[in-house]
Amino acid sequence: MVLTVLAAQTVLICVWRLVTMARRGTVFSYAAFRYVHIVIGAFVAAALMVFTLGALLAPGEAVAPGVVLLVGGVGLAIVGIALVVLVLRMLLAQAVARELEASRMRAELAEVI
Repeated sequence: MVLTVLAAQTVLICVWRLVTMARRGTVFSYAAFRYVHIVIGAFVAAALMVFTLGALLAPGEAVAPGVVLLVGGVGLAIVGIALVVLVLRMLLAQAVARELEASRMRAELAEVI
């Protein structure tokens, strides 16, 4: 339970930092990758905790099999969120590369003019 709260707080803090960077106009930089990587790691850690909980609940007859199936579904949903964040990270990498290319081209154009 404590690890789950820690993972959720980590995600919230990193998203808050990314929103702050977006407000300042600096989100398209390499500094944003640090927070995105932390968010992906926190989601993967949360998914592993949920799968571990499901594995602990599975043996025996104390918990119905449907509950274990629901816990597994929640774990898969968390992994899905981590994959979506990974795709967004790839889009951020493309945007940063385009931003660097545009600034390089502006500098070359300024030299020509």
